Amino acid sequence: MTLTQAAFGKTTLTRQVLLALGGAALIAAATQVSVPFFPVPMTLQTLAILIVGLSFGARLGTATLLTYLGYGAMGLPVFANGMNGLAFAGPTAGFLLGFVLMAWLAGLAADRGIARGVVSTVLVALVLSMLLYLPGIAWPMAVASATGIEAGWVGQEIGVYWTHFIAPFLIGDAVKAVIAALIVTGAWKAFKGRTA
Repeated sequence: MTLTQAAFGKTTLTRQVLLALGGAALIAAATQVSVPFFPVPMTLQTLAILIVGLSFGARLGTATLLTYLGYGAMGLPVFANGMNGLAFAGPTAGFLLGFVLMAWLAGLAADRGIARGVVSTVLVALVLSMLLYLPGIAWPMAVASATGIEAGWVGQEIGVYWTHFIAPFLIGDAVKAVIAALIVTGAWKAFKGRTA
């Protein structure tokens, strides 16, 4: 059982659609809280994605992220710094696609009861935050050039990606993972206390 199922009971199609739309809007809003690094900005995006995945479960969390990406593909300025679908050809495209996997895995951990206590939820969130770097740097290292994209951030040595795509974000991502876990487990405790 996920947090949203515990809070709202039976999940009807209408409720799922509303949760996906609301979750996508939450992620879009969190993404606009940005610290301007280049070429990848630091935002509260992963915090919101972890909360959505850990609260919604794998299927609804994935649907929410696909909705969010769909907003951007339609031209809405939902990505960092008000970007839209053009970001799918930019340096953050690998992270954008990795967000779907992040939400799915967070939701899977919630569905299976792995992410239920504070410690287990923190560990899940930390591991997923670190795994996000794989698609994040795979895109500029190899995939972007294979699709014909040419830019200064494409096809560089690993040191460039460590310096600009990973190192500046490690502490912030760890903090966001812990905060997301505390929010979700705190919500579980509050809900259980209310129904006890």
